[in-house]
Amino acid sequence: MTNTPLSREELFDYLDSADNATGLDPVAGHGFLTATVVGKPLPNWLSAFFEYQDADVPQNVKDALVVWQKELYDTLKAEEPIELPFDPSEEEADFSEEGDLSAWAVGFVDAMYADENIDWFDDPETEEDVATLTLPMIVLSGIDEELDDMRHDEEMLAQLANALEENVTELFLLFHTED
Repeated sequence: MTNTPLSREELFDYLDSADNATGLDPVAGHGFLTATVVGKPLPNWLSAFFEYQDADVPQNVKDALVVWQKELYDTLKAEEPIELPFDPSEEEADFSEEGDLSAWAVGFVDAMYADENIDWFDDPETEEDVATLTLPMIVLSGIDEELDDMRHDEEMLAQLANALEENVTELFLLFHTED
C-alpha cells in the first residue's frame, strides 16, 4: 500500500474487510470518530479505534481516519450538523443490536469510555447536560443493562434516534465553547 491516504470508499472497504481484525466497521467508526470530535480530547484515539492493536494497521488507513475525523470536526466548527450514516427518522428503523443505530451508538460510547483518565462527567456544571445529551447513545448502544426496559419501547427509541444529530451538535458546543 502507498503512503497516500485512502479514499473514503477504500477506507470503508478496509474497515469492512478481514484485514481489519480489531478496528471498528464504518458505521461504528463514524460514531467513534464523532465522539472524539464532540467530547473531551482523547489523545490515543487512533490506537483506541483499533483496540490498541494498531501496530500492523497500514499507515494510509490511519491517515484516512485522521482526514475523516478532521472533516467531522470542520463540519461542526462551521456550525453544520454532522450527517449520520443512517436515517434515524425512517419508519422501519432497525433498533436491534445488529442495526446501524446500535453500531453507531456503540462506537460513540466506546470513544466516551476509551480512556479511564478522561471523564466526560467530571465537571459538576455540565455533568447533567452531558448525561442528558449522551442518554440516546447509551440507550441505543445497549451497553447499560439498567436501561434495557427503554430498548423495548420503539416509540422511545425513535425519539432517541431522532435526537442524535442535535445532541451531537449540543455536545460539541458544550465541550468546545466558553458558554
